[in-house]
Amino acid sequence: MRVTQFYLSTLKEAPAEAEVVSQKLMLRSGMIKKVSSGIYSWMPLGLRTLRKVERVVREEMNRAGALESYLPHILPAELWEETGRWDKFGPLLLKIKDRQARDFLFGPTHEEVMTDIVRKDIRSYRQLPVNLYQIQVKFRDEIRPRFGVMRGREFLMKDAYSFDVDRDALMVSYRAMYEAYARIFTRLGLEFRAVEADTGAIGGFASHEFQVLAESGEDAIAYSDRSSYAANVEQAEAIAPKETRAAPNETMQRVPTPGMSTCEEVAKLLGLPLARTVKCLMIYAQGRVQMLLVRGDRMGNEVKIGKLPNIGSWRWASEAEIVAATGCRPGYLGPVGMPADMPLIADRQVAVMSDFVCGANEADYHLRGANFGRDCREPDLVADIRNVIEGDPSPDGNGTLSIVRGIEVGHVFALGDVYSKAMGATYLDAEGQSHVLQMGCYGIGVTRVVAAAIEQNHDERGIVWPASMAPFAVAIAPIGYDRSEIVRDEADRLHEALEAAGAEVLLDDRGERPGVMFADLELIGVPHRVTIGERGLKEGIVEYQSRRDAAATKVAVADVLSFLKQRIGQ
Repeated sequence: MRVTQFYLSTLKEAPAEAEVVSQKLMLRSGMIKKVSSGIYSWMPLGLRTLRKVERVVREEMNRAGALESYLPHILPAELWEETGRWDKFGPLLLKIKDRQARDFLFGPTHEEVMTDIVRKDIRSYRQLPVNLYQIQVKFRDEIRPRFGVMRGREFLMKDAYSFDVDRDALMVSYRAMYEAYARIFTRLGLEFRAVEADTGAIGGFASHEFQVLAESGEDAIAYSDRSSYAANVEQAEAIAPKETRAAPNETMQRVPTPGMSTCEEVAKLLGLPLARTVKCLMIYAQGRVQMLLVRGDRMGNEVKIGKLPNIGSWRWASEAEIVAATGCRPGYLGPVGMPADMPLIADRQVAVMSDFVCGANEADYHLRGANFGRDCREPDLVADIRNVIEGDPSPDGNGTLSIVRGIEVGHVFALGDVYSKAMGATYLDAEGQSHVLQMGCYGIGVTRVVAAAIEQNHDERGIVWPASMAPFAVAIAPIGYDRSEIVRDEADRLHEALEAAGAEVLLDDRGERPGVMFADLELIGVPHRVTIGERGLKEGIVEYQSRRDAAATKVAVADVLSFLKQRIGQ
């Protein structure tokens, strides 16, 4: 491919709205063009990479035994009403009406449609298992689209759906998809981890996220330094302390703390470690305000809170609700003297604390030397309700946890009967008995993979593609292409030879200055570059440089074709 025949449109500077590296570099390199908030056009350069990701995904899904299909973008509301997600998804759904005023939506995911297909076709256990997938555009009306295609409203996704006779069979399908995902991201040349995750709004009883490791990642991942354990911080268990609660050693004191409403401020005033303080998280659940306690140097975990027994749907209590329930505004709350009928839930760490500092349930005052049993009642429930941190013991008992950032690019769910039961998707066993189908779903954000790869692979000059994702394998940079006949002839000869060998090659035939050529080719991340100049040709050499190399290597003109073919594996 010649640059003069290609649509290469680069920018020296990224638009001011660009927030993260991938968004900046994709816009600067001309891979994408913004159409509207969270909606982008994929230009020829970007589409080449997108299609490469898509091809690897398709090959591995086929290899795993899944069958490709293609479902409609526009879906009828009644299918989503069957599962309750028409209302549950809320404003994330782009809802539309046809000319008969019937409700439809632009599909953000396709569990309902696929289940509807299968419930009409599957009758017997002999027809199972089934695994159908598609690679298709989705739309979710994100409240705040950001980070380019990383969190866009329109995106390309691979979604697969498996149907099995029971949970054991489902987990066989689940494992096959897990392994397929591992092969996909390995082939794409990405550093990633598969981590235990919460099932969230999709539902089910087991799930794993596939996270591309990158400092800019939105997700925090906890992993063991001595085992294969890895989990999203939202999911990782904080192991209960081995020590037991010490006997009280202090007399409780009421301490003035005017205007000091945070644990950090109070600990500094008292000259105590932050770990000696307890903070209150006030939630509204089951029709009343409830008090949760975590150590002052720890963060509460919303996912874990939502899984507590008898909590169900919950939200943070408003200040008005807190004052009505306790008589005190937030910042000065504590378990001592709290209303007797208010549920008290303590994190495992808090449950073993003695002589702790907490709010006095009185504005501008805290208590020092407070103790459970002596000064306040014991917690109604002790549970894991905090985020793990670096250095915590690994939940599997092997080593300690480290924390890294990651970008979620894939997610596998063991759904069980969440959708099949709601939609009446059943089959008959060998004895003619009816059973609900067991279902799994498996997604990969194809467009997000491209952005995540850039977040993980870039430098100050631009993108540094893994070879499997690069839009072109080799770039030819001829110096003086428009002025030197020998340079032009050698560049054309090498271009034709590489194309004949099946290599994806880009010849910069614009006649630009070396600096401009090099800047563009480094920006778009071509893994291998050959520079051809008149002076070098007179000496019988050209210069080769990998995108990851700091300096160029001289290669004989006679050897350059075989040299490049070896480097790119042709």
